[in-house]
Amino acid sequence: MHESAPHVLEQVGAPLEEFTSDTAEHTTVPSELAPAPADPSPDFQHLRPFPHPLRHPLKAAYWVWELGFGLVSLVLFLAALAAIPIVNFLALGYLLDAEGRVARTGKLRNAFPLLPLAPKLGSIAAGLGFWWWAVRFVGDAASDARLIAPASPVAAAWQIGLVAFSAFVSVHLTLAIARGGRLSLFFWPTPLNGLWLWKRWRQGDYLRLAGNTVYEFIAALGLRYHFWLGARGFALAFAWLAVPTALFASLRDTSKPGQVILMLLGGLILLVVLSWVPFLQARFAAENRSRAMFELRAIRELYRHAPLVMFLSIVMLYALSLPLYLFKIAALPQDVYWLLTPIFIATIYPAKILVGWAYARATQVQHRAWLLLRWSLSLLLIPLLGFYVFVLFFTPAIGAAGRAVLFQHHGILLPWPF
Repeated sequence: MHESAPHVLEQVGAPLEEFTSDTAEHTTVPSELAPAPADPSPDFQHLRPFPHPLRHPLKAAYWVWELGFGLVSLVLFLAALAAIPIVNFLALGYLLDAEGRVARTGKLRNAFPLLPLAPKLGSIAAGLGFWWWAVRFVGDAASDARLIAPASPVAAAWQIGLVAFSAFVSVHLTLAIARGGRLSLFFWPTPLNGLWLWKRWRQGDYLRLAGNTVYEFIAALGLRYHFWLGARGFALAFAWLAVPTALFASLRDTSKPGQVILMLLGGLILLVVLSWVPFLQARFAAENRSRAMFELRAIRELYRHAPLVMFLSIVMLYALSLPLYLFKIAALPQDVYWLLTPIFIATIYPAKILVGWAYARATQVQHRAWLLLRWSLSLLLIPLLGFYVFVLFFTPAIGAAGRAVLFQHHGILLPWPF
């Protein structure tokens, strides 16, 4: 009736080498904290090694700062993607990729495949944002001067200053990005950036190196792969959730017993589906196979090997997902939703990583756990998921989106607050 453990472990143990990454060391280490020439062959796949804190304290401090800046940039980058319709499949794809890497290897260090890219993305975004704000500030001042005294020399001077400042910012941003896009370069003197570019141009290899760097940077983003991964991960998970959720949302008149029975049946089925879909999705992400999303027998066998970690991960996933429904109580302005999206990413990301780690742990355990432990945890999970489904039942009554909120399932589907 059940598959043997070795057979299951064989099924889940085939990694996709083209999509894996590790945090192996590479030899390029900045020699100082001041802006330096761009690395002719930057590595967008691996983090550079942590410098010895006693021998190189400043470099170690800078490494820690860069890591923290990269984590914040990663969350904001995914939040920006998640806030845009259709593009949010790309955000889900990145989350599934991180979950799949951890599920394949069992190593939490693989939970941030975009981390080597994140500081660069954050630096460019921060630099562009700061100078855009500066141009906007000058533009507002010029507009005020034109409204107060349209024909005065002061208004004309402000307008000329706005054009000159905008041209300067355009050149400055172009040079900073051309030099490598490090955050400090956006505040480095423009003539020095220009001198560096002139020297590299005279060497005759700048265009080739810059073109290769841009190509490797875009290739490391894996836009096509992650979008397709997210779209399939959404569709396959929704295939599991659509019918029970529709039944659960069918109640409109409590005086009709048929609707009450359908609602209760949908809630019961939804409770069962919610207990397995996260691990099916982790299996799909780990193996990049659509059929893996329906291999329930393999997931049940893995649960017999590591029931405790799988129980804890599923509880944590829904415990972190449930408070997100509080943001659906009222219809908020679009600008506010953009501010909420980072909260969704910061909440769902660690939950998915935990599910992926529990899946990997289950594949590494050779023997089944005690039957009493398995059944005890299963019986304990029923009221916990029942409480989650019970709370979901009331979300249409307090949410601005009505019954549509029941179909969102933030911990499994798209991580956005709209």
